Amino acid sequence: MKGEGRAECGGEVLAEDLDFPSDDKSLFSDSTTPISRLQGNITWRRPQEICQSPVLFPDNINLGHAKQGLLGDCWFLCACTILLKNKHLLNKVLPPDQPQWGDSKYRGFFQFRFWQQGHWTEVTIDDRLPCINTTLCFSRCHCPTAFWVALLEKAYAKLHGSYERLWAGQVSEALVDLTGGLAEHWSLGDLGSEEEQRPEQDSDQVRRRRLDLNLLYPVRDDCALSCSTQSSPGGASELGQYHALTVLEWLDVKTSSGSKVRLLRIRNPWGRCCFGGAWIGSGAGWSSVDPVCASELQARVAEGEFWLDEAEFMTQFDDVTVGYPITKEGHLKSIYTGCLLKHFHQLPGRWVKGHSAGGSRNSSSYGTNPKFWLKVSERGEVLVSLLQHRKWRKMDKYAQKPPEDSKNTKHQHYQATALHMWKVEKKRFNLSRMLNKPPCASTHCHAYEREVVLQGQLEPGYYLLIPSTYQPGAEARFLIRVFSSSSISLSALKSPAPSLPLTTDGEWETSYFRGSWVEGRTAGGSRNFLSHWQNPCFPFTVCDDPAVTSGVNIRITLHQSRPDTDLHPIGFHIYKVSEGASVQMIPRDEDPVASCVPHCYTQDVSLDCSLLPGTYTILTSTYEPDCPADFTLSLARRIHRKVVKSQERLGRAIQETRSRALLGPEHSRRLKRPQEQMTSGRIEGMK
Repeated sequence: MKGEGRAECGGEVLAEDLDFPSDDKSLFSDSTTPISRLQGNITWRRPQEICQSPVLFPDNINLGHAKQGLLGDCWFLCACTILLKNKHLLNKVLPPDQPQWGDSKYRGFFQFRFWQQGHWTEVTIDDRLPCINTTLCFSRCHCPTAFWVALLEKAYAKLHGSYERLWAGQVSEALVDLTGGLAEHWSLGDLGSEEEQRPEQDSDQVRRRRLDLNLLYPVRDDCALSCSTQSSPGGASELGQYHALTVLEWLDVKTSSGSKVRLLRIRNPWGRCCFGGAWIGSGAGWSSVDPVCASELQARVAEGEFWLDEAEFMTQFDDVTVGYPITKEGHLKSIYTGCLLKHFHQLPGRWVKGHSAGGSRNSSSYGTNPKFWLKVSERGEVLVSLLQHRKWRKMDKYAQKPPEDSKNTKHQHYQATALHMWKVEKKRFNLSRMLNKPPCASTHCHAYEREVVLQGQLEPGYYLLIPSTYQPGAEARFLIRVFSSSSISLSALKSPAPSLPLTTDGEWETSYFRGSWVEGRTAGGSRNFLSHWQNPCFPFTVCDDPAVTSGVNIRITLHQSRPDTDLHPIGFHIYKVSEGASVQMIPRDEDPVASCVPHCYTQDVSLDCSLLPGTYTILTSTYEPDCPADFTLSLARRIHRKVVKSQERLGRAIQETRSRALLGPEHSRRLKRPQEQMTSGRIEGMK
């Protein structure tokens, strides 16, 4: 385990996670939430120090549900319920057969996995848990000797940076992180809320759709359903702020009059009922149901659970989150049709100010947003999601705002985004003319959500997807995911980057280098791999004239010598090195001064940049190791030399072609080495 320390306990050597230590650094991020009052009162204990015979799961699985502690993470705990219903999802998040307490192989740590930005990420923790005296102060199981919830919560806190960062969130986000699937947020209350009347909206905005339980009935046993409230249902004053609860089951029950009533069993993470209705305890509603049926349904209610009928459910809660079912084979099941969506593609992207952050359709720069080709081979159901990377709030700025202000918090974490799609009849088309037409499908309004989803039945053909932020110039990284019942392909349409300013007081000098990525030797792959530094390197100097102190324009192009049908994703990084030093002397956690990433499936990738005088090296790579290929690298440097002015004139104008550039490296929040991502698809045109 990274950052591992050691501790002795009963003769056994137990791990201590130094990256997520048992102190205030792991508990608090900005000390703006109510748990900041716990500073100085927390002790950290292992499960065997809390009870005599700890286990991960109790024999009675109903006692394995989460019970919320002093941390405001009901949103996360509601999502955890889906794991108890689906063994294959639980095994994905918590790999089975890990040594536990009492096992001779037990060493005091556990491994978990969470889905992050398109990939499963492993998180390892030790099992020291925050307590007040000898009692867990945060989430736990209803069974006091079961610890899977407390350990999963700690791993999720480590992923986010601290326990405090789990205070307030969206059930949909936790569901996606725990399943790798999709989740949608639907309204139950009055349409047209204050937030939906904000000025951040397109000309084609529609109000958030209302939930129709009949739509979900075919998948009711497989999907995850959570409800939330921002008011006080049933007059329960303690629910006067945002709170999420879980819908465990729902069914239609025949009444004595012959009609049917739909009942929903709700679990409150607080572990107690905060609602008074016709079906609570021995409420009046049960008198209308057959006594045997009533007795059976009432017997299902455990601690913190209660029944509501559909009318009560629709009026007492404000919205619901629906998590898509996922089969044991890993396929998504549509909540709209129940169809299996066996075909899947995903691609990363980013909005860059001045380059690809074009804003909404209200803006004249909308056409500069990232664009993606979607090819549909046969008619079928297609789901497209736009998931943006979370941006963590700045502590000093956030501290000025109340932590319970969920709207402000959400807006600081995410940009307002939307996704629009046009059907393209021909491979060549006029972009401006097409964008003036209504899209064939869209998410309609820009929403401050981590993920927005577009669904529809699509005919065969080509479609253009354009994700956008509401404000022009708003920067963020994102992931486009497509799930479909029929065969599809997804590729990025590259837009040229702005060229360097034209200069009239200098000339360009170009050098050419040839190199090879050799399997097992110099094909080291991207920065995600330790072998990255085995890739070919090409040193160069930028202007050794001491009189030059400003930046010098550099133009670098990497060309791979492979057929167009068998390309590797390629890219390169530029590192600053000391004079006379080799690439082996560069610290392995050193950030490049410039990069041409993400890696792209194309013959050529280029970067224009400005570098200060000094010594540099270019490190070229494929995305994965051991991808052999020959390549050519061209390096053009502007020479600081005065040009003799003359009256000569050209008889014909010369047009310069603009190279394509991707600005800046992509970083990972969790690993020391940035997690690079690659785009799949050609530079131009469609497959």
